[in-house]
Order: sequence, then structure tokens, then C-alpha cells
Amino acid sequence: MDTKPHTVDGFLDTVPTPGDAPGTARFQLIVSPTDDVVDDVIWSCTTNTSWIAHALLTEIQPGDLLHVSGLLTQSDNPAEPARLTVDALEVLAAAPARALQEMVLDSYGDYVVVFDTDTDTVPVFTALGQWVGRAATPDAIGTLIETHERVNGGDG
Repeated sequence: MDTKPHTVDGFLDTVPTPGDAPGTARFQLIVSPTDDVVDDVIWSCTTNTSWIAHALLTEIQPGDLLHVSGLLTQSDNPAEPARLTVDALEVLAAAPARALQEMVLDSYGDYVVVFDTDTDTVPVFTALGQWVGRAATPDAIGTLIETHERVNGGDG
């Protein structure tokens, strides 16, 4: 694997999701090396920096213009995409208000859900950032939370 430091500006593509461990997050950036939309590339990014993960999961919205730095890792297998592990983040510009109206964050006790008008599925995670799962419909949120609490003992 080849790893090197890299800095890039890009627009947050979708709602960030919690990573596999507490204090981590996954997200995608739309990076345009030119002003032509044909040249746009989607970068897969992760962060292990807890304050960045918290900001991504609670404050930063799709459409925000971000300046990120970290380690770019390219696998020896050319079929696998490069991944950027972000250790520095700055919001250069907030998304236009219309993009923010399409999604709603709501809390269910110690749980946070994201309602998106473009899909019926609802991402669910704990207030501490632990991924719970994706409810197939808004009606299934309660069942997903109950199952998570039975298996994991709540947000503990």
C-alpha cells in the first residue's frame, strides 16, 4: 500500500455515518479538479479524530464545502479505490439553506435519527456516535432501537 499526506477541498456528498468504533465517522466528498462537472470525483473518507467525527455527525451538512487534510492510502490492487483518512477539517462554506431543508435530525432519547426526503430508510445511531443501523421505514425505528438495547444494553 502506498500512503502519502494529502489536502483537498470538496463538497460533502451525503450525510456522514458513524464509523465502526466510537469517535469515528465515514463520509464522501465530491472533488472537482476543474470547473467542469464531468471531472467530478467522489472520495471515500474516514476519520479517527473524535472532534472531527462529532462535527461531521452533528454540525456539518451535505453540500458544505470542506477543506480536509490527512493520509491518502492507495491499495496495491488498482481496482480498490483510494481512501483519505482525515486528521484536519475546516468548513470553507456552508451549504445553501435549501439543501438543509431536505433532512431532519431528530432524537429518540439517547438515539439520533436522520430523516431524508429522498429515501424511506432512516439511519439511526446513538447520541455518542455508535452506529445502530438503518430502519427500513420510520415506523421501524422503535423496533431497531429496542433490538439494539436488548443486544447492547442501551447507549452505555
